[in-house]
Amino acid sequence: MKRLKKYGVFVILTLILGGFIAFVEKQSIYKTYQGTEIEIEGVSGLYFVDKQEIETLLAEAFPNLKVGLLLEEVPLNAIEDRLEGHPFIKMADASIGQKGILQLYLEQHQPIARIVRPLAADGYITTEGKIIPISPSYTSRVLILSGDMAEKLLNEGGVMNQMPELMDLIRFISEDEFWNAQITEVEIRERDDIRLYQQVGEQVIELGDAADLEDKFDRIQIFYSEILPRKGWDAYDRVSVKFKEQIVCE
Repeated sequence: MKRLKKYGVFVILTLILGGFIAFVEKQSIYKTYQGTEIEIEGVSGLYFVDKQEIETLLAEAFPNLKVGLLLEEVPLNAIEDRLEGHPFIKMADASIGQKGILQLYLEQHQPIARIVRPLAADGYITTEGKIIPISPSYTSRVLILSGDMAEKLLNEGGVMNQMPELMDLIRFISEDEFWNAQITEVEIRERDDIRLYQQVGEQVIELGDAADLEDKFDRIQIFYSEILPRKGWDAYDRVSVKFKEQIVCE
């Protein structure tokens, strides 16, 4: 009987010890890096960067980021900074989740226009006025910009310093259902020499600068609704609304 009691106590102690060891091992696992989960917010269903590219970037930039690394040694701020240095990533948030998983949430830049150049690479203008390169994998259907001034802005890397009013024009066209469908290209020769090309109609519309947009587009609408029905779509090659209270047709 005594032997059975001793054996029972031994079994219980063994189980307790085994459970304690397993608990300690489990807790130690949770204190080390165990892998990465990546979530990328798409832009209108498009992804200019994918998870494999992010994994490759992390492996090259942080070679010590391997399973078993102490969580306190995972450089969260440095990872965020490196990811936000990617031309297509607007914001990166890095945190440690349950079971030692590095969780990355990435927000992409949103293109709102595309600057095209005949002899060099194109570039996108983002909603913040920043210029980023085009993606080799995906194309975003946005307003097309061309012209000498547009190329200068591309070389500057942004719009806000040299021509912030251009963002008003891009948004005005892009956010209006009719103009977004009708205006296919904006040629920016100079800051005060902007020309519009249409989906329907071969007339070049001279806008002038990007000021007084509502008034200028109201006059273009008058040209469509009152002048073209009387004169015909092929009557004019050029329409100018650059001067106040005037619609010049030639």
